[in-house]
Amino acid sequence: MQADQLAALGRDLCAAALLRGDFVLSSGRRSSYYFDKYLFETRPELLGPVGKALAARIPAGTEVLAAPELGAVALAAAMSLESGLPFVIVRREPKEYGTARFFEGSIAAGQNVLLVEDVVTTGGQALTAAGRLRRFGVHLDTCVCVLDREEGGLARFREFEIRLDSLFTTSSLEIN
Repeated sequence: MQADQLAALGRDLCAAALLRGDFVLSSGRRSSYYFDKYLFETRPELLGPVGKALAARIPAGTEVLAAPELGAVALAAAMSLESGLPFVIVRREPKEYGTARFFEGSIAAGQNVLLVEDVVTTGGQALTAAGRLRRFGVHLDTCVCVLDREEGGLARFREFEIRLDSLFTTSSLEIN
């Protein structure tokens, strides 16, 4: 995706999903804005281009995409359709019935996995999923996301030796 196309996509995402007000984020922090991922992930005219842009950032050698439930699942599905790579869903907690697994889909120890996330503030949920995947035995050193809120997530990913590659940042979208 060319720079002008990416900029236009960023504007479209903000028009659809940027809310102003007083919000509590999943990190527990308060914010004067909220980037509501469901307001763009549920719209095919936005999800398609986002999936294509994220798929273009898949590192060579990636075998499986992994998405923490629930927000990143639509993104991983769109990337999977674009790239032809399979994806797995990383549960917060295993179901108490059926297979009772942390991962839904096929994944094997030793595979090269790319973590997919929607919005990163501190990175807490994505890093929990990354830790679970690494303990399972996969190789994971990169996470792609739609938006890095630039509130400490990048530094936290570095602590875990994971590269965070975002389509947009709050600075690039001039949100603040």
